[in-house]
Amino acid sequence: MRSLAHRAALAAAVALLAACGDDTTLDAPVIAPIALKNQSTTPALLKSLTSGVEIFSLVSSDDQLAASPNFVFGGSADGGGLLRNPDGSFMLLTNHEDNFAVSRVRLDKNLKPISGDYVVNSTAGRYRLCSATLATPEEHGFGPLFLTAGESNEESEILAVDPFAAANTPRYLGAFGRFNTENAVPLPKTAYPNRTVVLIGDDDSGAEGGQVAMYLSNTVGDLEGGSLYVLARTDNNMRERDMVVGQTYNVEFRRIANQRTLTGRQINQAGAALNAISFARVEDVDYRKGSAANSREIYFNATGQNNTGVNADYSRSKYGRVYRLRLNETDPTKGTLEVIADGDDRNGPAKLFQNPDNVVVTENYVYIQEDDNGYGDETHDGYIYQYNIGTKELRPVLELDHRRTQADAPLYNAVGARPAGKAGWEYGAMIDVSTLTGQPNTFMVALQPHSWRGDKYRGVDGGTLRPTENQASMWVIVKGLPR
Repeated sequence: MRSLAHRAALAAAVALLAACGDDTTLDAPVIAPIALKNQSTTPALLKSLTSGVEIFSLVSSDDQLAASPNFVFGGSADGGGLLRNPDGSFMLLTNHEDNFAVSRVRLDKNLKPISGDYVVNSTAGRYRLCSATLATPEEHGFGPLFLTAGESNEESEILAVDPFAAANTPRYLGAFGRFNTENAVPLPKTAYPNRTVVLIGDDDSGAEGGQVAMYLSNTVGDLEGGSLYVLARTDNNMRERDMVVGQTYNVEFRRIANQRTLTGRQINQAGAALNAISFARVEDVDYRKGSAANSREIYFNATGQNNTGVNADYSRSKYGRVYRLRLNETDPTKGTLEVIADGDDRNGPAKLFQNPDNVVVTENYVYIQEDDNGYGDETHDGYIYQYNIGTKELRPVLELDHRRTQADAPLYNAVGARPAGKAGWEYGAMIDVSTLTGQPNTFMVALQPHSWRGDKYRGVDGGTLRPTENQASMWVIVKGLPR
């Protein structure tokens, strides 16, 4: 049992919580602007491709934090969430994808990291933990809960982590089914009052492909007793590339019965039997901000897969796509689907796509982050693209910086590690923290420099499943991108 004092502090913290995750933001009380500056010993491994943008390093695997000198920030930083405490300090939760772990870093009121621990280590994490969403009472009607997605294989589960809990006590959400999950994103409470609606992206490249799933309960905050659905076209066409830019397709979510009793293999088969659309690896999901109607406008990435093996017929995207799903005002199981950017059209607006992965949506823009799949014709390091919802303009605005020509290049580009040429690094979460920091047009971005490796990053979460994992990673702050 928590003490009364602890409960009071928790309530105060929740009242100031910013719902983050890969994907969400929450209006918070107006605060004085925080002076942004470099906080990490590591240079920001990111560069701007547009004017007026500033980038600051926040925390990395090479930082020693004063109040916990033995803590090492893990590698492959992916999903994340930031919250503000009653005293003005902050807590940052981060999925470390290849560590199978979740770190918890405390920052002072000026965003200086001061201590850290692992709220979930690999023993409790069980799976590759990819994207995440921090659900809060203010934004979603329940929480706070850090919903983190297992992606090791089709038998993986989705975890719910209490940010204030003792270490290694996550809940495994059996009612969400088993998928190769990239993210599980609850819609805001204004989207469908008195319901819990969670969109799930299935990052699967097998026979059934990646599916878009929905968990739906008629009780706010019920993560155990609801039903599971998969997305299908009303005409039963399952082929991804039969959908084209400029067309709108009627879709519906079809229920998978008794999902708690099914294996991931059985859920994949059940989805196929319901004619679920077979996407090339559904990665991240987010909803538009700004109004209740906007929050029923969902965007997701299909990252793509090579046109070999099960995709030899090229029925699925190779270089990746971005979709817009508009849900019915009163019935979340009905809607329409559009392709808004198609990387397979190598003469079109998305001709530079090298496999879109994570996505964050503001009121007016979609920010699309790359994770190159290594098909051999990479032309650039990983981009973040900006898609203007109003004008449909798509352009790269940020690029990962491998520092290949700098004196410290060997640290970040280990011999024999991925990659040898262009690309190969990827992004994790991108979080809108404008309101929380008091700084307009400000985001946090997690970076996964996969060739930044070393023995001192090995097994840092303390769990038993990934003792030899030796990647490093970092968070940066980006100021100047419009929302």
